[in-house]
Amino acid sequence: MHPILSQNQFFVREQVGWFKSSNNYDIIDPETGECILQCREPRLGFFTKMFRFTKYKRHTPFHVEVTTPDGELVLTVKRGTSFFVSKVDVLDEDDDRVGGFKQKAFSWTATFFVLGANDEQLCTLKGKWTSWEFNFEHNGVSLAKVSKKWAGLSKELFTSADNYMLQISPEVPADNPLRILILASVLCIDMVLAE
Repeated sequence: MHPILSQNQFFVREQVGWFKSSNNYDIIDPETGECILQCREPRLGFFTKMFRFTKYKRHTPFHVEVTTPDGELVLTVKRGTSFFVSKVDVLDEDDDRVGGFKQKAFSWTATFFVLGANDEQLCTLKGKWTSWEFNFEHNGVSLAKVSKKWAGLSKELFTSADNYMLQISPEVPADNPLRILILASVLCIDMVLAE
């Protein structure tokens, strides 16, 4: 696991674009303002690009690579075409699956099951549609929180870019692979729900 994932706070900023088909994010250290990770979709196919400009955008596949600014791979988040509920896979820097997310079907709240490498349920990611706040919970204990940050009226009205603040509890050990899944969840929230 990359040492940068031992941090407890990350600010995820979606890059602004007027007619963009790919999902691009910068992950900022909130204390220093420095860009510490970049999230890009380098393998976007022609038909996926075309469907990203339609009402079916939320159902298109994605393959996001999270790297350091120097290009060192940290993790990958990917999903195939989705029709009803999303199942997302998360891979580490060695391209080994560390787990994923499975969207809960027929839920009144935005709920994902966070799964380990063998699809065992590690925790639940629950959100409120009205406030865009999400909590990672395990047995009633909050492991991390994700909240959407308002970007300003013109940005919110005329672009699809969103910003998120991730706060991981110090109770989650610095070397726990759950941190990979928690960081990947912010991208999952944006691409599966917000788009």
